[in-house]
Amino acid sequence: MRIWLVCLGLLVVAMIIVGGATRLTDSGLSITEWQLITGIVPPVNEIQWQAAFAKYQQIPEFALINPDMTLAGFKLIYWWEWAHRFLGRIVGIVFVAPYLVFLLGRRIGPALNVRLLIILAMGGLQGGLGWFMVSSGLVDRVDVSQYRLAAHLGLAFLILTVIAWTYLGVSGPPVDAPDGSGRGGAVLLTGLIFVQIVLGALVAGTDAGFSHNSWPLMAGKIIPDDLFVMEPWWINFFENVRTVQFVHRMVAYLLVATACWHAVGRFRANVKTAGKSLMLAGLVLFQAAIGIWTLVQVVPLSLGLLHQGMAIVVLLAAVIHLHGFYGQRDLRLSRD
Repeated sequence: MRIWLVCLGLLVVAMIIVGGATRLTDSGLSITEWQLITGIVPPVNEIQWQAAFAKYQQIPEFALINPDMTLAGFKLIYWWEWAHRFLGRIVGIVFVAPYLVFLLGRRIGPALNVRLLIILAMGGLQGGLGWFMVSSGLVDRVDVSQYRLAAHLGLAFLILTVIAWTYLGVSGPPVDAPDGSGRGGAVLLTGLIFVQIVLGALVAGTDAGFSHNSWPLMAGKIIPDDLFVMEPWWINFFENVRTVQFVHRMVAYLLVATACWHAVGRFRANVKTAGKSLMLAGLVLFQAAIGIWTLVQVVPLSLGLLHQGMAIVVLLAAVIHLHGFYGQRDLRLSRD
């Protein structure tokens, strides 16, 4: 059971990383159809490649952004999107087959079964949401909707969180939960990390990371002008490139401060969660440094993927830390 959950988690991590590469290489619209079964087989000959390329040539991204793209160039972006979708299918298979074996073997207790069914439902929703996102860029846009991209990435990280929490629930000996005085801080920190990840998706969806590539000033100021030039005012948080990046920066500062505050509080309380809180604060600081480096280098593929990969590490560290406030094994591995 534990090996299975780890494999699922690793596959979701791979999907997130490949999805990040798909976005950074502008590959997400290269496959213009959603064929759940037959889509697992890529083009295998020149005629099939030409047919796939012809479909791509019908969408606005090709006409307005890539009119000079050759078949060779198309193949490069096609493989990123195909790999992302292929991993999605593999995740489904790796979940369903062992789940049925465990279920029929009465190796899943009621509470654990509910948790696994939630993961299954979120996985199915994620597949549909992925196509919903891609379809937003096939008619009137040259890229996908940043709203749908943020929802897609946010759900991916939520799935990973539930898998990790489930794994922790079936691992390790039962222990008493530590002093709950720091639980609120751990919840706040985990929530801020998740919010920051979704804000990062908005940055990616609006290409905000490719503008204002200086730090600590932005457009020459701490608080730049023109943050609320769009009407209604709230739409600036989602569509104004300058505002989107500014909010991502400000939440990063808040996150660093919260992580350090939480770690200091745990050490002052002299509790066993102090070590994990210090490690988490260090990871948050490191992630902030990577974010700054990525920004000033104008988001090269390698740094963009490193930044996204570190977001996974930070969130998982936060989940492990938070779970420590609730004790360890709380899910039965058997109905017997």
